[in-house]
Amino acid sequence: MSTLTRGNASTGMGIDRRNRVTSSYDALIAERTFREVIIPTAVPRLSIAPSTMDLLGVELEISSSADRSYKLRKALQAFFVSGGEDPGRATYVLVDCPPSLNLLTVNALAAADAVVVPLQCEFFALEGLSQLLMTIDRVRQTLNPALTIHGVVLTMFDPRNSLAGQVAADVRAYMGDKVYDTVIPRNVRVSEAPSHGKPILLYDLKCAGSQAYLKLASEVIQREERWRATLAAASL
Repeated sequence: MSTLTRGNASTGMGIDRRNRVTSSYDALIAERTFREVIIPTAVPRLSIAPSTMDLLGVELEISSSADRSYKLRKALQAFFVSGGEDPGRATYVLVDCPPSLNLLTVNALAAADAVVVPLQCEFFALEGLSQLLMTIDRVRQTLNPALTIHGVVLTMFDPRNSLAGQVAADVRAYMGDKVYDTVIPRNVRVSEAPSHGKPILLYDLKCAGSQAYLKLASEVIQREERWRATLAAASL
């Protein structure tokens, strides 16, 4: 697995900023390949394309290019082609998007097969969800017709908070089976993990947050298998 980030995921995986000699920025401007950029993490079979502050200026550098919305897609295509029959090649590529709609986000959506939407169980998150859905629809119409929503995952859920329950109910009523069954609860250990440079599964495997993310991963894989089976059946 690999992920393109603006820095938080790199820090959370314990990648010191001083060790980020090359980054996702270099891959986007085609000075390096992703195979040259990615580095292993403490999680088996999980590698990361770390980011640096250079990524903040990448929009200015690529904005005048005719293929500015496809820089990430092209870099990833080259990554998979160069992998050949490598048994260690990536099974999934996770693209961690910034929280705003900019050229980096557009590149991510243009390159992705599907979108996983984390949604905090807060009122304003509902407004953000509607805006994101419109953005995905525009990208589907103009840049990536195959783009789909894999699922919406409800996060930071506090069962003691009636508003959280109402938001969860509203999202499920609106999005239907696009919402994962798994809900990620508010959990202090999840909040602590990044400051120790560890993903929650390495920081505290037994906490409620870790167990919820393990369940979510299983649900994502199961959906993926059903989706692939449906595509295979349709092609017969």
